[in-house]
Amino acid sequence: MTATPLPDGPGQTPLTADTVMRYHLCWKHRDLDGVMALYHPHIQYHDFFQNRVLGFDELRDYVRACLPHEAGEDIVHSDRIRVDGCTAFIQYQVTVQGGDGLVAFQSSEAITVKDGLIWRVNEYATLVRQGGNASLPGGPRPATSRLGLSPRQLSTMAQDLEHYFQAQHPYLDPELDLQQVADASGYSRNQISYLLNQVLGQSFYRYVNQARLQHLMASLGDESLRTPIDELAFNAGFNSLSAFYKCFREHTGLSPKAYLKQISLRART
Repeated sequence: MTATPLPDGPGQTPLTADTVMRYHLCWKHRDLDGVMALYHPHIQYHDFFQNRVLGFDELRDYVRACLPHEAGEDIVHSDRIRVDGCTAFIQYQVTVQGGDGLVAFQSSEAITVKDGLIWRVNEYATLVRQGGNASLPGGPRPATSRLGLSPRQLSTMAQDLEHYFQAQHPYLDPELDLQQVADASGYSRNQISYLLNQVLGQSFYRYVNQARLQHLMASLGDESLRTPIDELAFNAGFNSLSAFYKCFREHTGLSPKAYLKQISLRART
């Protein structure tokens, strides 16, 4: 028995455009029920980044995890939605916060509409860094599939991690380790490790020390500051002066002494 061919052609274009625009707006406004209502009962969602196919029963949890937790998620559409018959094409960029320079996913979706509902989605994503070098050549890494992380989930995880560090200041604990962050943030050790190492390109301890340095730098403009810089480093969570001096020089290009001298000179002029 042959499958019924999809209705296609110019006459189908307005219906496809209307359906996909409503789908796009539901994602934008974090409307989980609205997104689910637009999926066909026999949908096949092909996530090529994770190398898996999701059916309708699996999609609710997937969409819930991918939707931004709050307004202002860093998703930038790089082209208008293009529609041809029963298929629409969307291109966008998902920026991941916390890296050294630009870290983003270039993503695209081919969406097929049937009976006014989304019947098939083919989603593709490539990780790119500053300078346009792809970090995931040849397709997804096997580890990504096992961890079950889409580009949008990785972006949301990076935002959650940054908000947790800003609100709770866990880096002030000199003994902070990856397991403590995992327990507090709700993500697994492997998920956080993948985000930091494979996406943001830095180790856990580099990420933590950068947060400590930002905390310390925020106090250096205070003209009433009289506390020795080494004491400030320990107060910010650094557990060794060598780690502090290395992090400081990487960030500013100067030693703490030279940097403080610059601040002092600026204050006098």
